[in-house]
Amino acid sequence: MAEFRWFGHNCFRIKAKEATLLTDPVGAPTGFSMGKQTADIVTISHPHKGHSNLDAVKPPYKIIDGPGEYEVNDVFVTGIRTWHDAEKGEKDGFNTIYLVLVEGMTICHLGDIGHVLTAEQLEDVEDVDILLVPAGGAPIDAAKAAEVVAQIAPKVVIPMQYRAGSGDANRAELAEFVKNLGIDMPEPEDKLVIKPGDLTETIRLVVLNPTS
Repeated sequence: MAEFRWFGHNCFRIKAKEATLLTDPVGAPTGFSMGKQTADIVTISHPHKGHSNLDAVKPPYKIIDGPGEYEVNDVFVTGIRTWHDAEKGEKDGFNTIYLVLVEGMTICHLGDIGHVLTAEQLEDVEDVDILLVPAGGAPIDAAKAAEVVAQIAPKVVIPMQYRAGSGDANRAELAEFVKNLGIDMPEPEDKLVIKPGDLTETIRLVVLNPTS
């Protein structure tokens, strides 16, 4: 059983029996904030000060900040090189997608991806159960973000990087992304607790309230 909480922007805390993982620790430039967190693993998808706020994480922890294969506390993490823009990184540089295997489920965090996946990248992103996808129009627009969801075909979609409260004010709200998905907007939840037996072949959209 894994518990997901969203702290805004790209930042999720994923608690599982093997370990606690924190993605892209959120910082003040995004308009979101969080208290001190403990984690065994911290992933950084793109070195932007808004989501590499390591001051918010109590040591010790293992930091993963690029492509490769990692094992920490029986958690397997794979980093896959992608780009922050549609020009193969020429404009905004690189991005790292992370695949995380916990509790018998594969979680995919797309980070700051700015493009649909190439055939080669898609081969590396297989059998994803839970997908964390930017949904606020940047760095990828809503239609292309929905296309990436269709490429990966996860069982659960959790959007991130959209306008929520006072956070990510320069992003769009969630409605356009949901419209492109062709799924009804669900009621937001404070957290998601999920196990493999909860997964179905019908795609499920989960919207989380940001935790402050």
